[in-house]
Amino acid sequence: MKLTMKKLIVCMATVLATTGAMAGTKVFNLSLTPDASIYGRSETIEGFTLSVWGENPQTSLALGLVNGTTGNSAGLCLGFLNYADSYKGLQFGLVNYTKQDSAGWGGCFFFSFLNYAGGSMKGLYGGVVNYAGSMTGLHLGLVNYAADADSGVQIGLVNIIHQNKSWFSDLPDSLAPWMIFVNWRF
Repeated sequence: MKLTMKKLIVCMATVLATTGAMAGTKVFNLSLTPDASIYGRSETIEGFTLSVWGENPQTSLALGLVNGTTGNSAGLCLGFLNYADSYKGLQFGLVNYTKQDSAGWGGCFFFSFLNYAGGSMKGLYGGVVNYAGSMTGLHLGLVNYAADADSGVQIGLVNIIHQNKSWFSDLPDSLAPWMIFVNWRF
């Protein structure tokens, strides 16, 4: 019997899916869209997700064109667009969007176009544009914006920390509301 690559992948996916189902843990998901996948979008995946467009809560490695995660998710997302409710881990994509809190590294192999955390961002963002509601960590980009910063440094062409109200009066704890090349708050 000749075993082709296609048959091997289907067999592996079936074994992983049934093994996870028997144990109560979903260790593998394959998805064309959130509604055309092995497991529905409400099932947590704890292992590996391969998708054109996927959207599940996860603690896994997600590879796809569009990786969406719901709830409090963690792991590694590799794709063109990564979006999440809250995410801990690494998001590598041209666009990384986190609705609430982000902890880890948002970027790409060089730079993302956009890294966005509507809530708190803890870690490293490397992108053309970096946005955080609250920042603890490092922004590397052309335009960096943080409404609030507990402790952080921004390096780029335009750096804005809205919470810094005065110019140079709080040195060395904070620099200014906006600066070119570097800005900080500690």
